Amino acid sequence: MTTVLPDAAPTNWVDRHAPASLRPWLKLGRLDRPTGIWLLMLPGWQGIALADAMAGAWPDLRLLALFFAGAVLMRAAGCAYNDIVDADLDAKVARTAGRPIPSGQIGKRGAWAFLIVCSLLSLAILLTLNVAAVVLGVASLALVGAYPFMKRITWWPQAWLGLTFNWGVLLGAAAALDLPTLWPWLAVRTGDWVVQTRVNHVGAVLLLYVANVFWTLGYDTIYAVQDLEDDALAGVKSSARRLGAAAPRAVLCFYLIAVALALGAWQAARLGFASLPLIAVFAAILLAQPVRLRLDNPARALALFKWNTWAALALFAALAAGAWRG
Repeated sequence: MTTVLPDAAPTNWVDRHAPASLRPWLKLGRLDRPTGIWLLMLPGWQGIALADAMAGAWPDLRLLALFFAGAVLMRAAGCAYNDIVDADLDAKVARTAGRPIPSGQIGKRGAWAFLIVCSLLSLAILLTLNVAAVVLGVASLALVGAYPFMKRITWWPQAWLGLTFNWGVLLGAAAALDLPTLWPWLAVRTGDWVVQTRVNHVGAVLLLYVANVFWTLGYDTIYAVQDLEDDALAGVKSSARRLGAAAPRAVLCFYLIAVALALGAWQAARLGFASLPLIAVFAAILLAQPVRLRLDNPARALALFKWNTWAALALFAALAAGAWRG
C-alpha cells in the first residue's frame, strides 16, 4: 500500500524508493518526514558545540555522529510509542488517520517490537558516552513516557515537547564535558576562579536549554495549526487551540524569549563575536514565521514549521563559531 501522508513531502524517499513491504515500518518511525530528526538531533549538536566552544575547541565529530544515529533511532522509537498510545485519537484526525497503526498496516504488537529494537540500539549508543550523559539519557525516559498523554490533560503539550525534544542540549553538553566540569560543586577544592567558571558553563547550558524549550513551544504551536478543526472534534488539546486568534502573537513572544536566552547563553559562555551574525540569522528565521502564520492556512503552517531546521542549524553554527575568539 502506498499512501503519501499529508505532512510528508510528495517526493519523500520512502514512497519513491523504499520497498513496499518496508514502507509502513519506515513511516512508523517517521523516516518519510526527516524534519523531526533534525529538530531532535540539532539541540544535542548545539549542546556539544557550546561545551566544546567554551573549551576553545570545535565540535567533536565522533559525538556529532553518535548523536545523529541516536536521534534517528530515538525519534523512531518515540514516534512508535506515540502512535501506540494515540491510535484511537489518530483515527479521528485527517492528518494522522493514514498512519500505519490507525490504518491497520501495522498492529500494536509489531509496533512494540519496532520500539524495543530501536530503543536497544539507542541504548547501545548511549552506553558509549560518559556517566553523566548516561544518567541524563535514562532520565529523559520520564519525559518521553509522559508526552503522549499531555494532549489529554493540558492545553500546553507543546511545552512538554519542548522539555523533551531539547533534552539533547543537556545530554550533548554532558557528553562533551567531563563530570566535574558539568557539576561544579564537585570541584570546589580546585579554587574559586575555576568554580565560578564552571558555574558559568552550567548556566550557559541551562540558558540554551530553556531557549530551545521556548523555540519548540513556538514551532510546535505553528505545527498544531494544521489540526485545529480535527483536534476540536477529537477533544485533543493544544496550544494552538488554547491561543486561538492570538497564536501568531504568542509565537512571536515565544521566539523573542528564545532569541534573548540564546544571547544569554552566548554571553554566559563568553564565546567569540563570530557567533553574533549567525545568532542574527537564527533570529531572522524565527521572527519571519509568526508574521506569515495564518490559522486558516494549514499548508502554510507546515511550510513555516519546516523552516525551523534552518534555524536550528544556524544556532548550531553560531555556537560552533564561538570557539574562535580572534
